[in-house]
Amino acid sequence: MGTDSSRADTRMMGIVHRALCRDLDRARTVLTAEPYPEHPRARALGEHVVWLMEVLHAHHTGEDEGLWPLVRERDPAAVPLLDSLDADHRRIEPAAEALTVAARRYAGSATGESRVELLAALDALTIVLVPHLEREVEQGMPVVAANLSRADWHAWDQKYNVKPKSFGQLGMEGHWLLDGLDPEGHRIVVHLVPPLPRFVLLHGFARAYRRRVAAWWRPQVPAQSAVER
Repeated sequence: MGTDSSRADTRMMGIVHRALCRDLDRARTVLTAEPYPEHPRARALGEHVVWLMEVLHAHHTGEDEGLWPLVRERDPAAVPLLDSLDADHRRIEPAAEALTVAARRYAGSATGESRVELLAALDALTIVLVPHLEREVEQGMPVVAANLSRADWHAWDQKYNVKPKSFGQLGMEGHWLLDGLDPEGHRIVVHLVPPLPRFVLLHGFARAYRRRVAAWWRPQVPAQSAVER
């Protein structure tokens, strides 16, 4: 594949996974801490969980349709691993769909029953999702880096993760990724964007994202966990 500097930098995969797990953990904290959310806060939280499942679905679609087929072409020895990751996706999909249904019901009712149902669906997804995300980073990404160049990775990322989204969607998703991220991860995320649009994304969407964070998590999740940059 060439020198290390020419290989795909796959660290964004772990950053996306971290953001998903972070907010699923936060959702569980809010749903299990009294006083339990009431409307309109419950609606905001339920809608955010639905959005998380949309992000997860798009994330897995990009892998299944774009990333894994490319690696399969380059490295036949990686096929068993990729097959197992595909199988993980098939196990995760029904759990994610069940969580979406429960989150929509909770957003529309905020009853004690719907809260308990949402918690059960959240736990069921976590059981199958978290080990997969960890294995994808620990086992899958080294194989990707060994077979794809930075240009390959960039082309895949643009096709599946950037071009299908509006500027507004990218702005809010960028702040979601940056939320509580360490300095090195922050540098990785912001330098994916050229300087001028980076400035707009960082400063133009910060206040709106902070408002959403307050609607979803506070007071159960400490304020310092949100983006304050």
